[in-house]
Amino acid sequence: MSETIRSERLELVPLTEEMLAALLEGTRADCERLGDFVLPADWPDQHDRRFLRFRLRQMRNDLEPGRWLVCGVVRCGEERPLVGHIGFHGPRGVNSLQAPDAVEIGYTIFPGHRRQGYATEAVVALLDWARTQGLDHFVASVGPENEPSLAIVRRLGFREVGRHWDDEDGEELEFELVEQPA
Repeated sequence: MSETIRSERLELVPLTEEMLAALLEGTRADCERLGDFVLPADWPDQHDRRFLRFRLRQMRNDLEPGRWLVCGVVRCGEERPLVGHIGFHGPRGVNSLQAPDAVEIGYTIFPGHRRQGYATEAVVALLDWARTQGLDHFVASVGPENEPSLAIVRRLGFREVGRHWDDEDGEELEFELVEQPA
């Protein structure tokens, strides 16, 4: 995913290896300059630092660096705040269902920006982009207590197909969206 994906109010800006390295090494200004957005003062927290380090390792070992991994969710406008992040867990086959033709989506909207429709808008934009890349099989894993996220995946047509235990996040419900060719 080398290009920025645009929706009505948001831009999904690919977080490159260079941007993640700058952020994790404490040169936040470099990350902001490279991404043309403003980072929240309290981000990344401990959880997201682990997540971003993991994604950075994936990028460094991937033949298509960053293509499927993570984008900053940036609100359009003059200030351009980073309001969350979204991406796929990896290329086809890297998903909780181990489905060889599926990609798994993951997303977070930061607390001060929730309940404004940003998560739904970002998910729709990323899925639409993925369809242009020939993908039509999507997976999402959501904690059973995460009502807002459960509502999003259900509203977008994902159906619950199972559950698993994630060492980082605990129990997660597994959802799948398979689109039939026209």
